[in-house]
Amino acid sequence: MTPGACPPGLVPELVDVARGLATAAGDIARRHFRQKVAVDTKADDSPVTIADREIEAFIREGLARQRPGDGIIGEEYGIERSEAELVWVIDPIDGTRAFITGRPSFGTLIACLAGDTPVLGVIYQPIVGDLWVGATGQPTTHNGTAVTTRACPKLAQARIGTTSPATMNDGEKAAFTKLSAGALDTIYGGDCYNYGLVASGFLDVAVDCSMQIYDYAALVPVVEGAGGRMVQWSGAPLGRSGGPRVLAVGDPALLAEALRLVAG
Repeated sequence: MTPGACPPGLVPELVDVARGLATAAGDIARRHFRQKVAVDTKADDSPVTIADREIEAFIREGLARQRPGDGIIGEEYGIERSEAELVWVIDPIDGTRAFITGRPSFGTLIACLAGDTPVLGVIYQPIVGDLWVGATGQPTTHNGTAVTTRACPKLAQARIGTTSPATMNDGEKAAFTKLSAGALDTIYGGDCYNYGLVASGFLDVAVDCSMQIYDYAALVPVVEGAGGRMVQWSGAPLGRSGGPRVLAVGDPALLAEALRLVAG
């Protein structure tokens, strides 16, 4: 397989695997949601719950059965076979803080990398039932229906979202403040949900910091398959070595203006 390439005939099979595992794992999330589960603190001070661990274990077991030769990168249980031609990337609950406070704005993320390139991404919100799927050569879908981003070439017309300025250092906050000041409106909270909303044309810009590969890999195909762009703040592509600062725009014409403000 050519690095960064995925045979087109294989993509539907990969989509079926990711979609099936994400939606099946929703049963675990629903069982623990709003149950006041115990919360542990990881070495990076981020929270983790039994739901995070059970969901990732469930997805890993499914991949071991259905795609036994592929690699895996997971937030909770680390890396297996990272040199494989196809590597799956799992964030069992993106938005654990939302999950533990009873807010249905978290999601399960599953991506597949071919070399350095995300070729498949799934965002699943199991409480509301929102499912976004993006894949190479296919239009992004939301609950099975193709979606597109919104035409919004100017920041002054844009609605933007970020998870929390608390994840930003002083320089990042200053850059985000410039971006927000030029926008029509800014919303806070959302985690992966914001990127699904960019793909569906309800948000025009999503921006976050402190993002690891399991936070962003699934989002890139979803946003770009709907007509948007998603890159690092430097403008470089988001691959296996990307992050931690990411920017998604629904209208590619808005990208240069947004990058000038966050990277300047």
